[in-house]
Amino acid sequence: MKHISYIGIGSNLGHRIKNCQNAIEKINQHLQIKVTKISSWIETDPIGYTDQPKFINGAIEIKTSFSPEKLLEALQTIEKQIGRKKTFKWGPRIIDLDILLYDNLTLNIPKLKIPHAHIQERSFVKIPLLEINSNLNFIFDVSSNS
Repeated sequence: MKHISYIGIGSNLGHRIKNCQNAIEKINQHLQIKVTKISSWIETDPIGYTDQPKFINGAIEIKTSFSPEKLLEALQTIEKQIGRKKTFKWGPRIIDLDILLYDNLTLNIPKLKIPHAHIQERSFVKIPLLEINSNLNFIFDVSSNS
């Protein structure tokens, strides 16, 4: 397990914290993934489409032997196992798992952007991420207002 990655976790349907904890358990059950740190949960307003329940958000640090693409596949499989269904952009979801960072990698392919595309402007990403690793503060633009 030579790679360190940070995963954003969110839910705004059903028992939100339980959904997020269930996702962490499933992630940790993978032989190629080990959860090493878990942030606190924060409640946040939805972004984009606002006529929906508030989100619970957090972040985890993992060690993995997966490539970024394989990690994404594993996370999407877990989302489906928990019951996520594709709806519309920024729509409600039972679980949302996003790769925020993967080592020091910068990746921009159609299905995956690392660092995550909105990492700098979203406090619901920034707060949990800095809670589990304050050394990541260099990622956040000092002119950001979140």
